[in-house]
Amino acid sequence: MTEAISQLPRLFLLIGLLLAAAHFFGYIFYKCNLPKVIGEIFGGFLLGKSVLGYFSPDIYLWLFDSFKEEGGLLSGFYWLGLILLMFISGFEIQKLFDRDDKRIIAVIVLGSTVIPFAAGFSAPVCFGVAPLMGIKGNVLALQLVFGTTVAITAIPVISRIFLDLNIMRTRFAKIVLTTAIVHDVVLWCVLAIATGLVSTRAAAPLQVASTVLMTVVFIGLSLTVMPRLVKFCNTLKSNLLIKSSVFGYAMVLCFIFVALASVLHVNIVFGAFLAGVVIGLMPEEKIEKGRADIKKIALAFFIPLYFAIVGARIDLIHYFDLKLFLGVLFFAILSATAGTLLAARVVTRDWLSGINLAVAMNTRGAVGIVVATIALDSGIINEPFFVVLVSIAVVTTLLTGFWLRYVLSRGWELFKIE
Repeated sequence: MTEAISQLPRLFLLIGLLLAAAHFFGYIFYKCNLPKVIGEIFGGFLLGKSVLGYFSPDIYLWLFDSFKEEGGLLSGFYWLGLILLMFISGFEIQKLFDRDDKRIIAVIVLGSTVIPFAAGFSAPVCFGVAPLMGIKGNVLALQLVFGTTVAITAIPVISRIFLDLNIMRTRFAKIVLTTAIVHDVVLWCVLAIATGLVSTRAAAPLQVASTVLMTVVFIGLSLTVMPRLVKFCNTLKSNLLIKSSVFGYAMVLCFIFVALASVLHVNIVFGAFLAGVVIGLMPEEKIEKGRADIKKIALAFFIPLYFAIVGARIDLIHYFDLKLFLGVLFFAILSATAGTLLAARVVTRDWLSGINLAVAMNTRGAVGIVVATIALDSGIINEPFFVVLVSIAVVTTLLTGFWLRYVLSRGWELFKIE
């Protein structure tokens, strides 16, 4: 206890530096028409292993060395940031969903999900698992993670790009966002299964079936029973918590979901995501204020701090493998592009529309980074593959912004049916 207290001044200094760097570079990147989240990661990157740790190792060790261990003080802030990120992502989904263009969206969902995921799932077996495998040594979990990272799309980042380009209300944006919502929910379920597989030592067929069943049951109860139960609790006169603090009430629900997920060996981050979906289904004005307060605090403190810590963890000096990076980058872009283009050709014969959709669906952004950090923390992937996945998330996000700006500057249509 005494040792922990003695570390508090250094912890507060470290948090202050990480937060300042995240907000400073986030703002700089935003003013340069680049995703703010990339700036937040860059700020942490400068304070981390690759820059400060290389040029001034003594200062880096003084700042970070006492807080590296799992379950340490800094780790608590890291997990709170990740949980709140997924929590607000869950309740933001309700605002994005649109039922127009059902046939187009259904076809693109299939193409942009099934083909990339199948390619990513097969890749570790075809090309070897040694350069990718984490300490858990679970090949099936690795395949599920690889498939997820190839097929995932970052809804928050692509939404921000659409807002910056003033195209959020276009048909193209609605199709992309609705497609991304559907396939990302499916892929989060897959990731929950992958992390469940490594939560116990055995990975026998019975254990795999049990993990899948638990995950499906948890999802089913969260989306059917829990919304009704929460809505009923909201109306109880004896519910003093919601009367005292809507913010506190929403956070209690979030942590209850997280705890239930942990008990059922479902990844706690997925529990936070489902809690957000349940909160998002609550239409009451009182709940809306609580959601807004959580989002404001999370985006001001916990989420930028989380991404800064992710940036600080990236060790390009010791773990960046250029050959692996280029190979995975090419494979991921090619797989996602092929699947989306094939689907786009079914609904439109305009090649540019298909290319625009493919570029947008390749935006891995913050979600790709979250998948990478979860997989690393779960022991599914190793450090070099983690660095590669974070780098790919950054590169594909930047490519999307550059391409869509170019298309708009040329006066070309983003999406049309021929």
